[in-house]
Amino acid sequence: MNQFYQQSSAVSPKSWFYSFWKFSRPHTIMGTSLSVLGLYLITLGVTSTSFSGLHIGQILGTWIACISGNIYIVGLNQLEDIDIDKINKPDLPLASGEFTKGQGQLIVVIAGILALAVALLTGPFLMGMVTISLAIGTAYSLPPIRLKQFPFWAALCIFSVRGTIVNLGLFLHFSWVLQRSQGIPGAVWALTIFILVFTFAIAIFKDIPDMEGDRVYNITTFTLQLGQQKVFNLALWVLTICYGGMILVALFHLAEVNTIFVLITHTITLIVMWWQGAGVDLQNTKAITNFYQFIWKLFFIEYLIFPVSCLLA
Repeated sequence: MNQFYQQSSAVSPKSWFYSFWKFSRPHTIMGTSLSVLGLYLITLGVTSTSFSGLHIGQILGTWIACISGNIYIVGLNQLEDIDIDKINKPDLPLASGEFTKGQGQLIVVIAGILALAVALLTGPFLMGMVTISLAIGTAYSLPPIRLKQFPFWAALCIFSVRGTIVNLGLFLHFSWVLQRSQGIPGAVWALTIFILVFTFAIAIFKDIPDMEGDRVYNITTFTLQLGQQKVFNLALWVLTICYGGMILVALFHLAEVNTIFVLITHTITLIVMWWQGAGVDLQNTKAITNFYQFIWKLFFIEYLIFPVSCLLA
């Protein structure tokens, strides 16, 4: 503990918070934040004909619980992957030495406790969602289970949490907050399936730039089994299915969305995705990583444009 305080005192607050920001994996924080806001707006859009006032306290509590859970999951993964990250992601705080292992453990423990405590105080559906997410995140990273060693189970963990548990859990939570029917409408199912399939693409794509470290430490991935090009192409076609499916949902009026808005936004996004993908050099790790971050941006955008389509319906 003395070592923790000695190292902390030697680091400026600005540097510490920057390291903490990297430790929290900003792209996942952004995705979690937008999912909270997006599901709140969708719940308003599909269950009410008008805005009845923002529920700032509930939104904030939900956000804190989800962000804390997010930090617990990504932090635990980094604690178990320090040696691998020294090859694949040397700029992460634990791999670079900006944080000690003890500091990382303390952050993860505090984040996990905070997530459960705030969820318990905020609502039963949120508590259930956070508990299940933390349990899956723990099984994903922590021995002896460590599901990330197995490609199928690793992908299943990622897209089951991001795709199903988060979306359905947040909708049920906000429906409970707004005291609306607990039935799940077509728009929420459409978004859930979209994110479920989209997250599968993220799950298989994220290992493409991490081949070397995964190979050295015997982490089996689809990239090592199938090769970079096949996994890259598979991810692109999976994303194409996502956007094509959402376009069909709008055309056949299978969900409470604005048809024209969905058609325009998703067609444009699909074209831009293929245009960006055509220029990726799979021999260039930086190019692959940049495209991976671009895929996350598409993920963020969906949590903005889909709620708008529900509000415009």
